Amino acid sequence: MAIRLPGIASSKKVPKGHFAVYVGENQKRFVIPVSYLNQPLFQDLLGLSEDEFGYSHPTGGLRILCDEDMFLNVTSRLQ
Repeated sequence: MAIRLPGIASSKKVPKGHFAVYVGENQKRFVIPVSYLNQPLFQDLLGLSEDEFGYSHPTGGLRILCDEDMFLNVTSRLQ
């Protein structure tokens, strides 16, 4: 599940074993476990985003091309 950690979500700090992604039109920041990178469903989201944005973001996170509800739905299925 994607998490928004108070203080962490709004700062540049990311806990060890996690990374930041920016989701949706408003680029809402989520901090998620790196283990999601091994999940085929999450890899599909990354593939869509790579086609549109590449893998760089000015603040160091990844931008995910989907709306927040879809992202939360996908990440809620990952464990």
